[in-house]
This record gives sequence, C-alpha cells and structure tokens, in this order.
Amino acid sequence: MKQAPKVGLLFGSFNPIHTGHLILAHFMATHTDLDAVWLVVSPQSPFKVGQEMLGEEERFELVSLAIQHNDRLRALNIEFAMPKPSYTIDTLDELRQQYPDHSFVLLMGEDNLPGLPRWKQADRILAEHAVYVYPRPGVDATDVNTHPGVQVVDAPLLDISATFIRDCVRTNKSIRYLVPEAVEARILEKGFWH
Repeated sequence: MKQAPKVGLLFGSFNPIHTGHLILAHFMATHTDLDAVWLVVSPQSPFKVGQEMLGEEERFELVSLAIQHNDRLRALNIEFAMPKPSYTIDTLDELRQQYPDHSFVLLMGEDNLPGLPRWKQADRILAEHAVYVYPRPGVDATDVNTHPGVQVVDAPLLDISATFIRDCVRTNKSIRYLVPEAVEARILEKGFWH
C-alpha cells in the first residue's frame, strides 16, 4: 500500500517571498522525511492586523513565480476563501478535508514556538500534527518546547526579512539575490512598495 504523502506547511504573509523562505522550504522538502512543502499564503494573520500588506492575489502570484520550477514546492491560497482572520487549526482542518490521503506537518520558526500555546486550539494542533521547528536568529534551540510532536530541524539559519526588502525597494536599492529574478522583475514592473 502506498504511503500517504507527507507535506510540510509553511504559513506566511510572504510580503514579499524571498530567498530565505525558498531556501528553508526547499531544505525542508529535501533534507527531512517530507515529500513536499506547500507555502500557504495568509490573507491576514491575527498577529499582523493593520500592517501594510500587498494584496493577497499579488503576494500569491509572487510566491507562484518564485517556485514555478520546483516540483517539491507548491503555492496555496486556501485561506483566501476562509473566514478572516485565518487560524492555523481551521486551515489544517480544511486541508485534511480536501486531501484526506495526506499527512500534514506544521513548519515553524523557533521564534514562534513560545507563542504556540496561545494559538487557537493549540492542544489539537499538537495532538493531531507534527511540528518541525527551524532555527531563527537570536533564539536558543534549547529553550524550545519539548512536546513529543515537536522536532527541531538543523536547517540553515537565515536572516533575511521582507521588511528589509520592502525598505530597499522604497529607497531604490537593489534587491537582486534577495528575491528570485522573476519576483524582482514583477515587483519593479508593478511598482510594488514605491
């Protein structure tokens, strides 16, 4: 009997997607037991209400452009049609309904792990899904949650921020290599963040 596909879910606003996201997603898809990583573009994070945000369709398009040549990665806009703000447990439930033969793993930065107990139905997330934690600058891995479903992955430590990229665009500084070429071209063509 064929094993159920094991898919990592990397949630984010991707405002914009950058090489840090891509290196991490590809690393998780190729250096762990995951078959693929799906990048879930969030329309509005409950923790980022009121922040300047490029439209969801534009952010989804940039993610799609960024991963167009990688068959281990997939862009997902499942949350666009869901009630806002979107909560991880609701998205996980929707994904399990749409893909009952898949197993889903939540990918999370070490910096987000301490706040996990405050998430909607965090106990259910931990009971029903594995969580793979990747390192983040300035966070000590020994401080992370020791729940049996939480596994720390020795992924590359990347310190690139979407805020930095947006600031570069605003001040007409180059973002070459910070984002894929196709993403840079679209940002400049559309005048995003100018």
